[in-house]
Amino acid sequence: MRIQESGEMYLETILILSEKLDYVRAIDVGEYMGYSKPSVSRAVGLLKNGGFISVDGNGHITLTELGKQHASKIYERHTILTDVLAKIGVDRETAAADACRIEHVISDEAFGAIKKFISENNCTDSDTDINKNKQ
Repeated sequence: MRIQESGEMYLETILILSEKLDYVRAIDVGEYMGYSKPSVSRAVGLLKNGGFISVDGNGHITLTELGKQHASKIYERHTILTDVLAKIGVDRETAAADACRIEHVISDEAFGAIKKFISENNCTDSDTDINKNKQ
């Protein structure tokens, strides 16, 4: 099932919050994203109907296996793209904002090529210049 960018943002947020909190509630998602309660409620309903999340009787939101897969994919794109942009000289805050937009539109092929380049050129988090291995 194809999910829209806004849905991906919600899934990514739920993933991040689930790593920080014992349980995630709609109010936590709204506060983190700066969205109103009605907006979050609508998104939660759509994600639940799409099989990406489950919500228990206490309002605790949990990613389903499908939701975890999708959220992890988006989060990986976000972190790697942010790191790459920062390594080539983009201010970290700008890099994160730009990565947030790119992560939703980049093809699997292009992202795979970026990951391959990083791996083949030993570009790790400790590297400060992604081009240092170029001759």
